[in-house]
Amino acid sequence: MFAYRRFVLSRLSQISVRYLPFADVATDDLPLSRLLRLSLFQVTVGMALVLVIGTLNRVMIVELKVPATLVGVMVSLPVLFAPFRMLIGYRSDTHASALGLRRIPFIWKGTILQFGGFAIMPFALLVLSGFGKAAEAPVWIGQAAAALAFLLVGAGIHMVQTVGLALATDLVPEEDHPKIVGLMYVMLLAGMIVSAVVYGWALQNYNPLRLVQVVQGTAVVTVVLNAVALWKQEGRRRDRAQKDPTAPSFAQAWADFAQMDGALRLLVVIGLGTAGFGMADLVMEPYGGQVLGMSVSQTTKLTAIFAAGGLFGFGLAWRVIGRGAEPLRIAALGAALGIPAFAGIIASSGMGSTGLFVLAILLAGFAGGLFSHGTLTGTMRRAPRSQIGLALGAWGAVQATSAGVAVMVGGIIRDSMSGAGLAALQHPAAPYTPVFGLEMALLALALVAVVPLVRNRGRRAVAAA
Repeated sequence: MFAYRRFVLSRLSQISVRYLPFADVATDDLPLSRLLRLSLFQVTVGMALVLVIGTLNRVMIVELKVPATLVGVMVSLPVLFAPFRMLIGYRSDTHASALGLRRIPFIWKGTILQFGGFAIMPFALLVLSGFGKAAEAPVWIGQAAAALAFLLVGAGIHMVQTVGLALATDLVPEEDHPKIVGLMYVMLLAGMIVSAVVYGWALQNYNPLRLVQVVQGTAVVTVVLNAVALWKQEGRRRDRAQKDPTAPSFAQAWADFAQMDGALRLLVVIGLGTAGFGMADLVMEPYGGQVLGMSVSQTTKLTAIFAAGGLFGFGLAWRVIGRGAEPLRIAALGAALGIPAFAGIIASSGMGSTGLFVLAILLAGFAGGLFSHGTLTGTMRRAPRSQIGLALGAWGAVQATSAGVAVMVGGIIRDSMSGAGLAALQHPAAPYTPVFGLEMALLALALVAVVPLVRNRGRRAVAAA
């Protein structure tokens, strides 16, 4: 029996290392099982993203009849906390703790924030929509409670993800940093895929009570999985009990990072590309429901399809970058492929083709995976080990801020076009088409902005040879 168990485990380990992107970062001292357990924090982040950006925004817009502008503002509220990711990363790099822990206190605080937001959220949404006896409550109570819920969840996501990735990089040598962060993001996409399927199954027969159960269940699962992920992951050190007097201030650390070659231009590229891929997050599922007649269960699975495309994109980027490809060239390819993907989404309404819509979403996810991995690896390669938390925070802050602003703008455009009263806008897809068109324009701008960085890297490589 034990011999059979060892045989099965060895086979599973070989399969994981061979087919799971970035799994070759595992060693005898840092087995894959420990890395996968740590990656559970990314699974909970993926769950939160699917629920907030995917399922809830469609339910609020279509079933609860909440204006898309208000939904866009709610979903983008976490952007208020996003710029602090750089400060969070820096603080986790230099944190002094009597327990000798540096990263875990921040991750646990973020987990509690997520739990609190999910505990408030379902009831706030019922008040906001005026469902049943909730209609007796003042509207401002629902708006304030929903805003608080989304803000808490967003703050928790930013804190958990930024410091969790920094903890993961602490466990491996510097040369393996891109691999370990890549593995963590693969698990994020896997969590999004699985949770989207589960949410779609749970909401097949939608009703408000089932929505409350799904959101509350997410809150409990988040706390449990993050507790398992953090167990014995960070060693306690006495030298962390006191603050290092030689550590630079946040302003000094940021100034050093900003002076790195091409760092600021790269952040601009990240902002443009992320906004280009992220603006559809709010309108993708309502588009499927209102234009193509898809159910709540079907549109929830669209997030899984998008994440699956991202997973393939990450895997391909890992292989080609590992073989010496320039990361920013891969990012440029992702931006270029995103343009026809959103053109396909626009075309699907005219053709009435759900198949084309799904295929275009898959391509958009694939392109987004290439872009995200390319920019992430490019950012990390510019930062020294002592600033890895700051670098991850800068990448995450720009990405989250751009995505949040893009979601809000997408909602405003959709509602503005719906209320324009023009005859040409009688088609259900008309309010959504400008959003997808703007995404194509943003990706084109990102492609233009990244070209000088690719050329400069190529010139330096030729000069070094």
